[in-house]
Amino acid sequence: MKFTVLSLFPEILEAYFTSSIMAKAVEKGVVSYANINIRDFAADRHRTCDDAPYGGGAGMVLKPEPLAAALDSVGAGCLRTVCPTPSGRLFTQAYARELSAEREVVLICGRYEGIDQRVLDLYVNDEVSVGDYVLSSGEIAAMLVIDAVYRLLDGVITKESLEEESFCGGLLEYPQYTRPEVFRGLRVPDILLSGHHANIRQWRREQSILKTKKNRPELLGAADKI
Repeated sequence: MKFTVLSLFPEILEAYFTSSIMAKAVEKGVVSYANINIRDFAADRHRTCDDAPYGGGAGMVLKPEPLAAALDSVGAGCLRTVCPTPSGRLFTQAYARELSAEREVVLICGRYEGIDQRVLDLYVNDEVSVGDYVLSSGEIAAMLVIDAVYRLLDGVITKESLEEESFCGGLLEYPQYTRPEVFRGLRVPDILLSGHHANIRQWRREQSILKTKKNRPELLGAADKI
């Protein structure tokens, strides 16, 4: 799968693609990527990519000409194109799975007050929000989307690990423990040391329900249907 990312600061993204599990996925050929600098498509000698908003207001808006030219250069009109933005629909695990089926995804990293709406109208398939908050860096939001998607690809993470995670089956993941058995007076639950796998599975299910009820009770209704 290929991720093509359009950004004013591609150096932020380069470190992500060349580190940790992502670097291994790239090395194995499971993932490929292209970081495109929007400034390379600006027409003036100052490489201007932003301007004041029509109608007034604070901040600046990304200009349509350089961004559209950058999108044209990567064939965005024929590819799934995503723009992370606070005004988009909520980014979810289900949507991440949907994107993981694409052969290539184009992501636009916003900055300042946003992107000229005409670019969104002409090129973008999905506007997605990574949460109910605002970031100054569209690169961070794009990396969040990419990270949730690429780890679902075959050959990145084991199937068993994916099946035990939060949102698999509609619940949050149960608590995890490792050595030592006692840490600062707190013991690992005896059930996890019992070797009784059926009881452990039942305990984990119960703990997942309790954690979901405490932290994300709105998920319980959906989980009951699975």
